[in-house]
Amino acid sequence: MPSTSALPGGRVGASPSWKKSIGNSFSERVILMSSQSVLSEDAAVDDDSTETEADWNKRQQRNKHSSVVRAAINHGRNAGDSAIKLKTIAAGLLCAVMVAAIAVLGWQLHGKATDLGHVNAAAAERMHAEQVALDYATGAADMNFQDLATWRGRLVKGTTPELSNRLTQAASSMEQIIMPLQWSSTAKPIAAKVRSESNGIYQIDCFVSVLTKNSQAPRGIQSTATYSLSVDSRNAWIITDIGGIDAALGAKPGK
Repeated sequence: MPSTSALPGGRVGASPSWKKSIGNSFSERVILMSSQSVLSEDAAVDDDSTETEADWNKRQQRNKHSSVVRAAINHGRNAGDSAIKLKTIAAGLLCAVMVAAIAVLGWQLHGKATDLGHVNAAAAERMHAEQVALDYATGAADMNFQDLATWRGRLVKGTTPELSNRLTQAASSMEQIIMPLQWSSTAKPIAAKVRSESNGIYQIDCFVSVLTKNSQAPRGIQSTATYSLSVDSRNAWIITDIGGIDAALGAKPGK
């Protein structure tokens, strides 16, 4: 048992050795408490480290998930952009194909229209050549011994100068028969047909119905006169040659 000593005022106090023991015990408690505090702090630090690592793992997982989501979004966005680009390209190609198709169709239609125009123009020229020839043949076959000047005018109308001279000479020879027989004839056109064409020159056969009257056949003789004409479309549709002019006279007297 620790020793005691009398303190002033009659109080009893602990001896110095007891005080030392108490001091040592207190120091040990302080040290123990400090150690426990340090351990607690270390534990707290360890807990904090553990929580921080867990949080880090969570963050990593979240980041990884976010990265996957972002990648998926970016992939979808890129896919969408690619789809839009493909649609744009496809639309552009379709437009180009349509434009090309329209151009080809237009060219074909233009070509067909041009060909049709040439065909129509050629047909119109053939018809005009036939009309020129038929009008001439009808006029040449229509005569009256009382008005031979008019007949001679129709005979040389629309012919070349060379052909005109030939026809004038032929008319002079025919007048020697026409006047004594009091020859007259009326003509009606039947048809004209282009036989051939070369370098704008048409060979045309004309058919004219002729009713011929004279002193030997007062009732008249019906016949068909055939003319073969050459018409030059390059030279104002002038008549360059003619054959069968004698047919305008119909049947010979006495036959």
